[in-house]
Amino acid sequence: MQVNRLVTAFLALLMPVALAACGQAIAAPTPGPAAAPHQPYPVGVRTLTFGRGIARPLPTIAWYPAASGAVGAAPRRDAALADGRFPIVLYSHGLHSMPAHHAAITTRWAAAGFVVVAPAYPYTNLRTARFDRADVRNQPADGWHVLTQVSRLDRVAGDPFAGHLDTTRLGAAGHSAGGFTTAGLFTPGHDARLRGGIVIAGGMRDTFGGPPAAMLFVHGGADPTVLPSTGRSAYDRVPWPKAFLTVTGQRHGEYMGPGHPGFDQFMGTATDFLRWALYGDPQARRRIPADARRGGVTQWTGRI
Repeated sequence: MQVNRLVTAFLALLMPVALAACGQAIAAPTPGPAAAPHQPYPVGVRTLTFGRGIARPLPTIAWYPAASGAVGAAPRRDAALADGRFPIVLYSHGLHSMPAHHAAITTRWAAAGFVVVAPAYPYTNLRTARFDRADVRNQPADGWHVLTQVSRLDRVAGDPFAGHLDTTRLGAAGHSAGGFTTAGLFTPGHDARLRGGIVIAGGMRDTFGGPPAAMLFVHGGADPTVLPSTGRSAYDRVPWPKAFLTVTGQRHGEYMGPGHPGFDQFMGTATDFLRWALYGDPQARRRIPADARRGGVTQWTGRI
């Protein structure tokens, strides 16, 4: 996509839902807005290297609000962060996928005021030499490890993220197997800093529990890979504020691409959900049902 078309796409998505700029101890934190941002940011990107031992490498891409650059332009590698502290969102890919494949989503969330971190899971990513579908059960622990390690960077003198992360407000989102990974973070005993999750074309094999955390489920109404009933079953078991967005007639993930039916509704709903769950933005909360119903291509159920 050419830069001018990308700018147009970003602004068309962000403006209708009122998006905006939202180791060693360091000195005073960088000053910045305490509330959700009111205009979109340029986006920066960096790569991080984490792992849970030698057998579980977790190379991670991080997208974040940048201090300079053109809104809607391609992310600038290693750009300086914008002023302020930003909530952290873990994004989990599905089977045979990679973090970069979801950049249409993650860059928009970064522009909306979130630091989005996406690991390549060791045995389910596209490039692994030892694919193992069953390893999904280990990915919630991987994801939490990444969130923990990124959070620590806020206190590492000299790190670009130092003083810019709101480590008390964490979220998680993911597609397909990444949706199951996301749900698996919200089991009994989960950390209270996890305030919201978005399960896209996924479900839950375990039991939800622990501190309250708002949950949004998104599912294609004609998904043959993970049946809508699987997502609905997980939704029904959530004991906290929750919502379910069905993209009518869509399959396993077409609606996650710009220009596809349901993409604008999905992105508007998910972005305002994160603004509410992680920033506590009451206006975003009020917008969510209207975001979901725009255009008449989705169905909405919720009690948030």
